[in-house]
Amino acid sequence: MSLVHQPRRRQDWNGLSAAEILARNPPGKTAPLVVLAILIDLFNKQHAARHKEVSFKTRQERANFLRRFYRDLKHKAGFATLPDPRNLGQRHIQAMVTLWQREGLAPATIQTYLSFLRALAQWLGKHGLVRKPQHYGLTRDEFERHAASGQDKSWAARRIDIDALIDKIGAYDQHIGAALKLMRTLGIRRKEAIMFRPHQCVVPFEATGLSPQKRKADTYARIKNGSKGGRERFIALDTPERLAAIEHARQVAATQDAHIGNPAHELKQAMRRFDYVMEKFGITKKQLGVTAHGLRHEVLINQFETLTGAAAPVRGGTKPPATLDRRARQEVAELAGHSRKRASTAYLGGVQMRQHRRKSDPAGDA
Repeated sequence: MSLVHQPRRRQDWNGLSAAEILARNPPGKTAPLVVLAILIDLFNKQHAARHKEVSFKTRQERANFLRRFYRDLKHKAGFATLPDPRNLGQRHIQAMVTLWQREGLAPATIQTYLSFLRALAQWLGKHGLVRKPQHYGLTRDEFERHAASGQDKSWAARRIDIDALIDKIGAYDQHIGAALKLMRTLGIRRKEAIMFRPHQCVVPFEATGLSPQKRKADTYARIKNGSKGGRERFIALDTPERLAAIEHARQVAATQDAHIGNPAHELKQAMRRFDYVMEKFGITKKQLGVTAHGLRHEVLINQFETLTGAAAPVRGGTKPPATLDRRARQEVAELAGHSRKRASTAYLGGVQMRQHRRKSDPAGDA
């Protein structure tokens, strides 16, 4: 087996700092792909913007991209000599962005690629190397991740008897049924529901760290395991339905530290089991026209409508007063686990949708 692109083994690095390890592999004397492998080994666990580790999935995707980026510099972008990562320049990045655009990659994908390159630059202390997407000819509307939803993806939109179907699923598999009840009431993701520990993750308001002005209930569900980026959030247990879902989850979870997933399953098995049960009961785009994620849409759309008293844009509603609309969207985004108000458009739709509906249906405001 060829070891051409393998860095030195870790035991050779004992007691050495990252700078010292890199100094032992100077540009021009160590192959660029070897240096890249060393950098990945040293730094890939780190978050690009926060002082924490990233998920295994992100590490894997970032490492795979960086290796592919270097291969494509030579084979697609036409650079005869690969630059040492420490000598990566603006012309290399611009050439690859131009190539990606020519290949028809989605702007959001290019944005992700730039974030991976930004991480590489930060590992090397070159914080300004990778510019904002606009510098490379992308507009915010193109690369913004949270595109406005053009369709109501909730179960109610398909006239599904939600609670009856969840009860039916619960009779078949109590763990999946309990997870769906949490998704149905809290608006959490599939993975968050499966990993939720109902005995440990219900806390008093005082333990949330939220300001007194934000108090909505005496107890809150702490959501962290399974969340995107490990971001923690607290969801108020402020309705009988939410409290009932938590109580049901506690009955299903066998022990004080148990999660909702079947204790006999590893996480991957639990996720596969969830998907199998969804397909068995027709909860797919091809069958009932919805996915389990539609329960999350259900909760977030309903939350917006409760806060504003108006139907969401995705349901053809008219815009509430601007201040109320902004406040409601921010709250929906936070409930979903996002920090930016703009993220709410992925569930609620946006202003453009209201305008389009009014143009296509003159009586729409009646």
